Formats: sequence, structure tokens, C-alpha cells
Amino acid sequence: METIRNMFKHLHWANQRILETLEINTEVDKQIINLFSHVLLAEQVWFTRLKGLDSASLPIWEEIRIEACAELVKQNHLNYKDYLNGVTENKLEQIVSYRNSKGQEFKNSVGEILTHVGLHGQYHRGQINLLLRKNQIEPINVDFITFKR
Repeated sequence: METIRNMFKHLHWANQRILETLEINTEVDKQIINLFSHVLLAEQVWFTRLKGLDSASLPIWEEIRIEACAELVKQNHLNYKDYLNGVTENKLEQIVSYRNSKGQEFKNSVGEILTHVGLHGQYHRGQINLLLRKNQIEPINVDFITFKR
């Protein structure tokens, strides 16, 4: 559980760093904002699924303003922080049934879903950094080891 909690502390730290950069650099390529909003919306969708609720009406890809991204960063952090406080090692093995955005049913363990959320965001933050560099903006170091230092 400690590893997963550390992943989510890192996730929030990395999201904050991306958000701060995007708040300062207001004239960035829309694709950057779209990727960042996708990360945040996906975090929201997966949290909804972990809670056993229907996520079908929640968007995964939607262009949202940076102010809405800021609110999602905050809300997702609070949601996962509270959720993780109640997760034990045994709960990590609990199976969650959910439907994806196409209506297909899947089952994964809580641990698998939490791991996916952490890795998914890091993948897209790498894409965001590539696009920032293409826009002559210094990429943001969101490496886990930098966070731990």
C-alpha cells in the first residue's frame, strides 16, 4: 500500500507542476491542454468506477479550460487521498466490475486499477512535455525520483 500511496502523492505533485506551467503559459498548443484534461478526466472516471458507480456519462476526452483543470486536480487529489485512506492490502485484491466508454464490461482488481491510473498519467505527461518543447517551453521534470528527492 505504501508504494501505491507514494504513486498517488507523485501523481498529484506532477499534476500540480503541469498545471502551474500551463497557467503561466497561456498561449500553448490546444493539444497540450487536451492531453492534460484527458489525464484528469480519466482519473475522475476511474475513481467513479472504484466507487462502484456508473461512469458512462463522464467524458474521457473533452476540451476544458485551465480553470476547470485546476478544479479537477484539486478534486481528484481529495477523492483519491480519502479513498486510499480506506484501502487495505486485502482490498487491493477486490474485483471491480465496470463498463468502458464503449459499453464493454470488464473486471479488474482495485490494485490493478490504481496502478493503471498512476501509469496512465505519467505516460501522457511525457507527451505533454514533448509538446511543450515543440512550443519552446522548458519541459517539466515530473520524474518520480525528482519527487522523492
